[in-house]
Amino acid sequence: MSKDTNNISVNTNLNSIEPYCRDNELICFWKSNYKEPEVMEFSENIYKITGYTNNDINNIPGGFYSLIHSEDLTRVKKHHNDFYKKPDGDIFTSSYRIIDKDQNIVWIKEEIRTTKNENKEIEFYHGIILNIGEFKRVESFMLKQNDLLLQLNNSKDKFISILSHDLRAPFTSILGFTEILMNEPNLDENEKNEYLNYIHESSQNQLQLINYLLDWSRLQTGRIKIEPVRLHAQTLVCNCVSSLTGNAIRKNIDIRMNVMDNLFIQADERLISQVITNLISNAIKFSPEFKSVQISAEIFNDEKIEFIIKDEGIGIADGFKEKLFKVEKMFSTEGTKGEKGTGLGLSLVKEIIEKHKGDIWFYTEIGQGSEFHFTVPSSQNVILLVVDTQEDRDIIMKFIKGNFSDFKVIVTDNGFEAITIISTKIPSVIITKHDIPYMDGIQLLKTVRKGEKGYKVPVIAIYDELSEETKKLYQEYGISALIQKPFDETKFNQKLHLVLN
Repeated sequence: MSKDTNNISVNTNLNSIEPYCRDNELICFWKSNYKEPEVMEFSENIYKITGYTNNDINNIPGGFYSLIHSEDLTRVKKHHNDFYKKPDGDIFTSSYRIIDKDQNIVWIKEEIRTTKNENKEIEFYHGIILNIGEFKRVESFMLKQNDLLLQLNNSKDKFISILSHDLRAPFTSILGFTEILMNEPNLDENEKNEYLNYIHESSQNQLQLINYLLDWSRLQTGRIKIEPVRLHAQTLVCNCVSSLTGNAIRKNIDIRMNVMDNLFIQADERLISQVITNLISNAIKFSPEFKSVQISAEIFNDEKIEFIIKDEGIGIADGFKEKLFKVEKMFSTEGTKGEKGTGLGLSLVKEIIEKHKGDIWFYTEIGQGSEFHFTVPSSQNVILLVVDTQEDRDIIMKFIKGNFSDFKVIVTDNGFEAITIISTKIPSVIITKHDIPYMDGIQLLKTVRKGEKGYKVPVIAIYDELSEETKKLYQEYGISALIQKPFDETKFNQKLHLVLN
């Protein structure tokens, strides 16, 4: 018999059809004098789809109808009755939900056909019921994706509309002022300087907008690769503050830092600097003269460091709060001394933070200022110990536990495994013996330095005897300290303290 179960002859019975049933479909037969059937005969797949046997279904009050979801039951019964009452009806299809024995919702598609005798009278009905749960899940997912894509497309259109306006508008004034400068030779120096300052400021602002736009676009498309390195949080913040010293001096803004010295983060230095600089710049921009801006950083949890930038500025109005991080709603407001902005900065900040698996949020009150919080992954205090003998390992571990108990120690006995560890987790310091399996200390140090971007991992090498030439090679590759055995605990701890602080 063909596997096309739609072509069922009058003499077909369930036993002959059963081998051709797919796991997600069942077949049923019933006689009916154009009324709701009392007894229906199902193929064995009824159990796979509903959890009930053929006998279970027919012994339940209401039969198969008792399984139909209450929200679909009235509709299904009406459609069935309408079909049964049409003596010349040939086929009926419907999709609805049933509740299986485990109380799960199952979507099914039902197709009912009639079997007629030689007088074209209906002798019985046969139905094919297909479990379409997977199809419905895919359909629901596709509908949600379609809605999301429509929203993104609308957002893109709004963004392009706003962006095109913001890119075009300043050039009208710039061109106007340049024409005046070119065609009015009798302008005094004050007027010339005023026009030139406006042209300079507008050009700077437009360049910053274009740079932000390029970075945002590259992050969106994955063309900017995040390259996390171990960064000293205090130094990072100091560098960002230094770049904005002029802005703060012009408004007599006092910038205060409270960043713990022992905090390290795992982040892309250029991008995370852009985040901190943007937030501090905004804090200065929206602060009145003679106010202060505070930058702090502290441990958020075992995996994250939290940065906080707090100002005593004008605050953010309710109508702008929901627009802050949304590129399609980008807007720009002037600072307390007329400073211009691009409107794209905070959208870029949020994108960078999320690419670092962090979060950003803010608190604000009109007239009282704002504070922005964001988190980035911490770089845990880890000592990588590359030592191949248990005796040396025990001595060094004793020193570490006595003086650096808050450090996690990762131990390996060879250089190759050390390189693998470093590729996934940058340690605070590497302590290695010179003579280790597969590669010596110099080869390990050379490989570490070759793969570094930005932060240089301190490396301490331990040795029994070294030639002057070998010591010189260590120095060339940037060794932090060379310690000769036997160990002197005081000197060892002094060296370790120096490279970690």
